[in-house]
Amino acid sequence: MTAAPHHEAGAIVLEQRFGWRWAAGFAAALGGVLVLVVACAGLFVWGVGVWGTNVPYVWAFDIINYVWWIGIANAASLLAAALVLRGARWRTGINRFAEAAALFAVLCAGLFPILHLGRPWLFHWVFPYPATFEVWPQFRSPLVWDFFAILTHIVVTALFWYVGLIPDLAALRDRARTRRGQVVFGALALGWRGSARHWLNHQKAYRILAALVVPLVVFMQSTVSFEFAVTVVPDWHRARFAPYFVVSGLLSGLAMVLVVALLVRTLLGLHALVTRRHIDIIAKLLLANAVVMAWSYGFEGFVAWQAGEHAWQSALRRATGPFAPLTWGAMLGTVGAAQALWFARVRRSTAALIVIGVLVNAGVWLDRLVIVVGGLYRDHLPSSWGTYWPTWWEVGLLAGTIGLFCALMLLFVRFVPAISMFETHAEHGGPGVEP
Repeated sequence: MTAAPHHEAGAIVLEQRFGWRWAAGFAAALGGVLVLVVACAGLFVWGVGVWGTNVPYVWAFDIINYVWWIGIANAASLLAAALVLRGARWRTGINRFAEAAALFAVLCAGLFPILHLGRPWLFHWVFPYPATFEVWPQFRSPLVWDFFAILTHIVVTALFWYVGLIPDLAALRDRARTRRGQVVFGALALGWRGSARHWLNHQKAYRILAALVVPLVVFMQSTVSFEFAVTVVPDWHRARFAPYFVVSGLLSGLAMVLVVALLVRTLLGLHALVTRRHIDIIAKLLLANAVVMAWSYGFEGFVAWQAGEHAWQSALRRATGPFAPLTWGAMLGTVGAAQALWFARVRRSTAALIVIGVLVNAGVWLDRLVIVVGGLYRDHLPSSWGTYWPTWWEVGLLAGTIGLFCALMLLFVRFVPAISMFETHAEHGGPGVEP
């Protein structure tokens, strides 16, 4: 009886419990990946002229998508790390795919600084290395900051995810029925035998990496905000961008983890492992973050009112000008949609929670659009004022990275235990160590 959840978590991989729903979802995700390939191919052949960027809109969907995906990655990483550091027993049902969502989101984010270069095949020029051709990196360039931030995030997040997987990979190695499965899982398990020494080293490494994730999240979100704040663009030159980006990034990440948890629970039948309590806690965290986001919006208006005529006029343009529908749509998505979570009946509805999670993520994306594009709407020079319209190539990049993220998540739940097997077994009274 106590070992049933442990068996259920491992059976997903070894017994291939996947039907037409997984196949249909993966086919749709591959369609999104194909759209991404076509959008990138058009960019490589014709250049950034296929985008809607123009003077003064030098940043558009490429940076919007980058900031959006980074926020999702940071929030998912922070959630998983906080659960590990606190030793929360209820984390078993969500921390594994929260770690995976963080890794896949940062991989999607890493594409956009490269594509933004215009000549992406020369992206290695941002590497901090002494070049014999005297192509030295400009350390005052946000592109170099992106290199350090994204590379650090990928390394730490990948290690955090992989170290947590090692005991489960060893269990899959021991239970694999084919020689190929034994060899693959055995190589990935790094010789794990489950000794007391192995468990001790594993728990130390797991918590050290979790502790590294917390400052990493602050570093990443601050780096993204500073890319805007260090410019001379009137609407971007703000020191308060760093906490604002952290709050809104956490909102999008929690919404994404909520949607992924519900889909994994429903499509894979993991109702015994991803329980209603797990979903309710994430929904309450999302609601609390939405309240903080509402305060952030109010604080933005107050500061604009106090900062002088230019800042106040800029805030009014966002609220009443051409970007007004986007501004109010962002507020309704990030703050308004989450207010339904005050009701327990809504928190118990899978369909309602998925809709709210999608609306919150869409609201955060619109918020990034208003910051990036709306911030360039009126510059210092009236002669450079203009309008911006996205092209289908830019929309294809957004849809394509969503497809890539979904494809990676589906492959993850297909070939790797989406729920921690050893922690589930220990939690239900089986042998193992206290997670």
